[in-house]
Amino acid sequence: MDSKTLAIKTLMDTSGVRFGTSGARGPVSAMTNEACYAYASAFLQYLQGLGDITSSTPVAVGGDLRASTARIMAAVGRAVIDQGHVLVNAGELPTPALAYYGMLHRMPTLMVTGSHIPEDRNGIKFTRASGEITKDDEAQISAQRVAMPEGVFEKAHFRLPAVSGGPARDYLRRYTDFFGAGALTGKTVGLYEHSTVARGPIHNVLTALGAKVLRFGYSQAFLPVDTEAIRPEDIDLARRWAAENAVDCIVSADGDGDRPLISDENGEWLRGDIVGLLCASYLGADAVVTPVSSNSAVEKSGRFATVKRTRIGSPYVIAGMEVLASAGAKCVIGYEANGGVLVGSDVLCGEDRRLVALPTRDALIALLGVLLLSAESRKSISQLVADLPQRFTASDRLKAFPPERSKKILRQLHSGDRDRDLRMIEQAFSSTAGKVAAVDVTDGLRMTFANEDIIHLRPSGNAPEFRCYTESSSIQRVLELNRACLRIIEAWPATGDPGS
Repeated sequence: MDSKTLAIKTLMDTSGVRFGTSGARGPVSAMTNEACYAYASAFLQYLQGLGDITSSTPVAVGGDLRASTARIMAAVGRAVIDQGHVLVNAGELPTPALAYYGMLHRMPTLMVTGSHIPEDRNGIKFTRASGEITKDDEAQISAQRVAMPEGVFEKAHFRLPAVSGGPARDYLRRYTDFFGAGALTGKTVGLYEHSTVARGPIHNVLTALGAKVLRFGYSQAFLPVDTEAIRPEDIDLARRWAAENAVDCIVSADGDGDRPLISDENGEWLRGDIVGLLCASYLGADAVVTPVSSNSAVEKSGRFATVKRTRIGSPYVIAGMEVLASAGAKCVIGYEANGGVLVGSDVLCGEDRRLVALPTRDALIALLGVLLLSAESRKSISQLVADLPQRFTASDRLKAFPPERSKKILRQLHSGDRDRDLRMIEQAFSSTAGKVAAVDVTDGLRMTFANEDIIHLRPSGNAPEFRCYTESSSIQRVLELNRACLRIIEAWPATGDPGS
């Protein structure tokens, strides 16, 4: 079959499918078979050039429950075969389960998922045998030119081989072998299934550990559950389920199972950064890595010898974990504001049990960490939260917000002229938060005010959205602050100053 070559940079410029904070993503309409084939080919070609893999190295492919995922998995699978590799079809499973399988068996993986974003978008997450790809890897993949066989998708649809049960079994054993069969005996857990691909694995692990699991909210239609911007209907559902059933908590995850949702016994969802803090406490971390957007209770709690702040995105958290591990930290745990927990070093329990490092976001370890901390301390989850310094965070977003508009607003607020920038910030936000005390531009614009309120503005790296994170000393105040900031940004003038 004749071939033509395609530059990935050209594809990025013309297709609408680009690298974001979690792999390549774009509208489903742009993620054609050809585009997905090209991205997968470029990834494998890059690894071959590095010497990471040979033609005898298997490659595993998995996906979430979106309607478009099966088609894209087939296109990606065809690229794996054409690059000369044995294809392992991992089927429908969480992103961390697929990544763990790849790391355990020393093979790269490709996960087809759009994570938490709406169903009209999708993506591909790439993982090397050693873990998630870095920003440097993304740049090298983008620089590839790949062979595109003429008419490759004109014939019959490529069929994936039968699903291998190995990845799901390995993920289950990761937790049952470490925590033990009776670890959650006596706990009753509500499982909000919706359309997360993690609903089966979460149920299987919890029951294997001895918990009683009540299943709620199964959906065949895809629901874009975002753990950083929880839908009002999901807030109401959790409260109702908790009121109608005697549960210790309700658990769930986003679409691909790398971001957790867990409530207390009253059905009140915990913020992701609080989940991460509690999980790190249970695992005995001496070093924690978390982005600048996470709750400052992690420092104020005094539970960890070292806390390192990074830019938002798992590649930056992973890089931070590697720095601390190389500096001699014994147990390094990372987490993001979305709740995803990354295990940066092996966790030991006695002389014979070891939870090996999994430096990629995982919802399940976060859920288990909170549940087991509750069980072993004999405290309810609401009591665990009450024991922490009382700092409250909230986040929300403006959807369909053009990226260029987001960048322009941030340029207006942070031009590099300190005195001018402080005037602009106070002109925009003084009526909402008062006088500025400090500004952090590690990622976006994070403003700390004299009253200790925090406003953090940042365009999304995955979608045309503008995110606002806020932190304050009470739930009521932080929600009011978040709503007020979004109103200010939504009404920002197209030209001129915000006060004009």
